[in-house]
Amino acid sequence: MVSHSGLITVMDRAARKAAPRLRRDFNEVQQLQVSRKGPADFVSMADQRAEQTLVEELKRARPDWGFVLEEGGEIEGDPTKPRWIIDPLDGTTNFLHGIPHFAISIAVEEPARPGQMRGDVSHGLIYQPLTDESFWAEKGRGAWLQDRRLRVSARRDLADALVATGIPFLGHGDIRKWSAIFAQVGPEIAGIRRFGAASLDLAWVAAGRFDAFWESELKIWDVAAGILLVREAGGFVSDFRGGDRMHERNEYLATNDGLATRLHKLVAQGVKGL
Repeated sequence: MVSHSGLITVMDRAARKAAPRLRRDFNEVQQLQVSRKGPADFVSMADQRAEQTLVEELKRARPDWGFVLEEGGEIEGDPTKPRWIIDPLDGTTNFLHGIPHFAISIAVEEPARPGQMRGDVSHGLIYQPLTDESFWAEKGRGAWLQDRRLRVSARRDLADALVATGIPFLGHGDIRKWSAIFAQVGPEIAGIRRFGAASLDLAWVAAGRFDAFWESELKIWDVAAGILLVREAGGFVSDFRGGDRMHERNEYLATNDGLATRLHKLVAQGVKGL
């Protein structure tokens, strides 16, 4: 069995502690108490309970670390120590519609160095409660699914590539930008998928199930763990112009080395002049 750091053990244990309640709530989705927090953007009691469990478990292990939470905002910790970045239920809309595709995402962000917009993510874990799949990565030590090493796909021909994306919807995203990219990318590839959970999209790129992924207007808790997974699986993550300003531009393109150059050109051509 592959060895990993104590931090991954802590993260995996916290995710598995939150998962049983998510599974129970999913099976009783019609009885969930749901409140609206924005256009087509829902938060359920399941989100809140999962986040509370994760915070309690992680705080017990690292009491002086801060948090960046989807539901609870930022919780200050020791600024010289790392902090947790958590999405307790990525794919909430899937969850509320009874679609079995959602995940818990946990990342460790190191303190930012001078001149850095954000600190480096050193550990990431994405856990799918229904399939019991635990995707995890440590910086410099690879990406894994349980104890199996992950590698991005080896496909080099766009005509064979299966690409995931996030399509703009009510109150979210830039349909003009997405449509311009799709017009360039769509005719060149084997297929497009929109499954509704960016963390799992990135984990599946790392696992070679998808050959690439693009989306904009994401939050840091959607992508922090997934970006590390893709990179540690031998892939590339950039902004739409092939640069490293993903968070600043809020643009994310993930793929393997064989497709990166051509996809960057297509996506850049799509957003040119917008």
